[in-house]
Amino acid sequence: MSARIFRARHAMGPTVRGPTLVAHDGFSARYDLNRINGVFSRPTHKLVGQSYAGKILVLDTAKGGVATAWMLHEMQSRGIVPLALVLNSVNPILAQGAALGDVAMLAGFDEDITAAIPHGAEVEVNPQAGVLTLLG
Repeated sequence: MSARIFRARHAMGPTVRGPTLVAHDGFSARYDLNRINGVFSRPTHKLVGQSYAGKILVLDTAKGGVATAWMLHEMQSRGIVPLALVLNSVNPILAQGAALGDVAMLAGFDEDITAAIPHGAEVEVNPQAGVLTLLG
C-alpha cells in the first residue's frame, strides 16, 4: 500500500509522526480530557478512557473557550500532550492553544478527515508542507 496524502488549509507547528486516535467527535482540552492522567474522560466522548499522550488526534472540530490555550501549554510542560491535532475545522482559540503549547495542528481538508484516516494508523503531520501523510 502506498502512502496517501491529505492537504490542509491551516497548519502550524513541528513535523511529527505517530499513531492516530480517530473519532467523529469534537475536542476541548477543558471538558474532554483528564489532563493529569492523560486520557479522554468525558463519558460521552467517543474516545473515553483512551490515552491521548503521544498520539495524533484526528477529530471533527474544536470546541470550548479560552481555557484550551493555557491547558495545552500546561500539558506540554508536563509531557502529557497529544503529538498533533488534526481537525476538520478549528477555531482561533484552539489555534492559539496549539501555538502556545507547540502542538502540531492541521485543519481544513477537502473531505471528512475522520472518515479518511483509520483509527490506529501511522501518520506523519508536516505543517510546513500543510500535509498529513497516511503511511503504508
